[in-house]
Amino acid sequence: MTVRKSDFQPAWWLPGPHLQTIVPSRLRRFRPPPRIRQRMELPDGDFIDLDWCGLEHRSGPLVIILHGLTGSSDSQYAWGLQAALLQRGWSSVVLNFRGCSGEVNRLPRAYHSGETGDLDCLVRWITTQHDFRSRPLAAVGYSLGGNVLLKWLGEQGQQVPVQCAVAVSVPYDLQACQRKLDDGAGRIYRDHLLGNLLVAARSKREHYRRIAAEEHLQSLLGLGALEDIRTLWEFDDRITAPLHAFDGAADYYQRASSRHYLRAIDAPTLLIHAVDDPLVEAGSIPQAQDLARGTVLELSQQGGHVGFVSGAVPGRPQYWLEQRIPGFLAETLSSRA
Repeated sequence: MTVRKSDFQPAWWLPGPHLQTIVPSRLRRFRPPPRIRQRMELPDGDFIDLDWCGLEHRSGPLVIILHGLTGSSDSQYAWGLQAALLQRGWSSVVLNFRGCSGEVNRLPRAYHSGETGDLDCLVRWITTQHDFRSRPLAAVGYSLGGNVLLKWLGEQGQQVPVQCAVAVSVPYDLQACQRKLDDGAGRIYRDHLLGNLLVAARSKREHYRRIAAEEHLQSLLGLGALEDIRTLWEFDDRITAPLHAFDGAADYYQRASSRHYLRAIDAPTLLIHAVDDPLVEAGSIPQAQDLARGTVLELSQQGGHVGFVSGAVPGRPQYWLEQRIPGFLAETLSSRA
């Protein structure tokens, strides 16, 4: 159970949490590494799309990557990490949560912060494949994806089939983070995320109209109008919770928050977090007593949300996460070999 100071040093020319958060996600220009898309059918009749990188490397670790809320395999941090892993000769796969791959998923339900079933399905499939089952397996989650990963690790306990994991900028307490997003500058991020969620919800209704999927359409229309939803709480209370069998937003936040699962994690896990994260309530960051024996929390005072941009020369950013994450995975997997 360790909480220690991170060695991350923010770029002096990107001061404050907002520049650290926005620059890498909005202004980074990056050519993604070559990838192969695979569709995975799920037991309930839905699907997830997987984006594989480095499959030509038939030995070495395989890393599963989980993106954040309204993100995808096209999120800059996913590209960057896959490229960094490829340089090491490792393979990786990004799990696009349901409806996040550019194509509407089949069922009215979608994904949420506590949905671990699809991740579990992917991991179980990987561990049965001849090409993968002898290779070390690791997982990395960002933001919502980090919450999903930590919850899943806790649910698995000692039976977990991954050797190690990393979670970045996790909203450990969903209700506390929702309150932060309703206050001050947090509303800028809230409105951005909510806007994306509403666009996806409208697109899904229109898709069902277009393909005449009347039963699915009525399931969504029965949740009510979207036009008057103004906060994430309202969206989760009226859309997320009923679609995924929660008794309202409060029940969803309580049951889906990864904070309740941290002490049950058995795999060596690194948590990377910045105290100035503009999307995560600082009071929800775990303390040493909240963590399992093999978990390390590395805290930096600065870094924003999935930011962590360093570099001494203006205009020449260095993406520290793409050094720290592979470094931790390599060190941990080597020690467990």
